[in-house]
Amino acid sequence: MTAATTPAGRLLALGRAEATLLRRNRTAMFMALALPLVLVGTLRSVLNAAAEHTPGLDVNANMVVGAMGVVLLIVVYCNLTSAYTARRSDLVLKRLRTGEATDTEILLGTAVPSIGLALTQCLLLGVGGALLLDLPAPMNPLLLLAGLALTAALLTALAAVSSAVTKTVETAGITTLPLLLVAQLGSGLMVPLESLPDSVANVCRLLPTTPALQLLRIGWFGTDGSGPAENFAGTWGQAATPLLLAVAWTAVAAWAARRWFRWEPRR
Repeated sequence: MTAATTPAGRLLALGRAEATLLRRNRTAMFMALALPLVLVGTLRSVLNAAAEHTPGLDVNANMVVGAMGVVLLIVVYCNLTSAYTARRSDLVLKRLRTGEATDTEILLGTAVPSIGLALTQCLLLGVGGALLLDLPAPMNPLLLLAGLALTAALLTALAAVSSAVTKTVETAGITTLPLLLVAQLGSGLMVPLESLPDSVANVCRLLPTTPALQLLRIGWFGTDGSGPAENFAGTWGQAATPLLLAVAWTAVAAWAARRWFRWEPRR
């Protein structure tokens, strides 16, 4: 059996093909590389304004975690929604289903380049933040990795769901806008949850993207904004609820993707 006939081989083959298409698409490359940096540039001014009304707010910590969240949202969610829609319109997905690859392998293979690019950018942001902003080493690297993995998985599934209601690549910017705004404003990326009224913050913590993104902050800085954990073990206590919610939302999104994803062009 050759490598190409194994699940891993098929994923790599699909990923290489999708990476080639991504490199050739200048609009997609701009979305993936330049747009996140533009939005990240606005984070500090927004957080500085929030710090004036929230004593003790760690602007640098929120900026790095918020930047990672913005990168994941744009590079994974927005870019993948367009990619799934484009491959469906070109009948690529329909043709792939006639081969050996399973439906899950096709969706994941298409997502591999976007996820890889987003995680690379998050790594660079983390290293840059640690060196330039004198941030501490991650308190719980396992939680940080879990947050990245769950966020990437959740946004991949949500991209598949969003593509089901996206007729053309040109309308992807409209169909992805609601979740993009909700995640940026309600998941603590642009507006830290601790700067919001408690009743509003508690509702925001239940949004689909909030729990997984909270794990990034808990894993690195040992706090979700409600108070710092005393040690490594304490971070698990703080992360228990967000971790369960993140897994639950990811499972729901994956089910919805399998249920409503469209493999042929919308009529």
